[in-house]
Amino acid sequence: MRVTPTEIPDVRIFEPEVLPDERGFFTEIFQAKRYATCGLQNPFVQDNFSRSNKSVVRGLHMQLSPPQGKLVTVLRGRIFDVAVDLRRNSPTFAKHVVVELSDDNLRQMWVPRGFAHGFAVLSETADVFYKCDNFYNPNDEIAVRWNDPQIGIVWPISKPHLSRRDSSAVMLKDIDILPLYGAV
Repeated sequence: MRVTPTEIPDVRIFEPEVLPDERGFFTEIFQAKRYATCGLQNPFVQDNFSRSNKSVVRGLHMQLSPPQGKLVTVLRGRIFDVAVDLRRNSPTFAKHVVVELSDDNLRQMWVPRGFAHGFAVLSETADVFYKCDNFYNPNDEIAVRWNDPQIGIVWPISKPHLSRRDSSAVMLKDIDILPLYGAV
């Protein structure tokens, strides 16, 4: 497995080994010992799956308590995947990492605790699977505006399809409670 560091050291891109043959291919999309040697030590306790249509933007979402890290994989289609550092006092606060994840490249992005996550669907549909290292708490999740100028993501979609919650998400400057760098 290849692990690629990003501009934000805590965010990493994983590329599991793919074994192709005349029938197709085989890959292990998760193997606990292998990921532990790459620094993902927390056990995963919840798996999530979403299917979205072209031009859908989901996010930017982050859970405050308990904080939640996510290993994101695309099983079908292509997405523009984003992780945003929301840890107060972090040297990379409000900076983001972008990677294209697809069923062709089989890359995975590790979105650590204290980071918001979001994605835009580039294909007709996309099936997104992510392993979480903590349970979902809908009462303690925040949504940051997908096009917040303080974050400055250059999305590949100008008129996204948004949920009601995402279309009314707040700007980062208006959020009072964020995790502290080094505490998550």
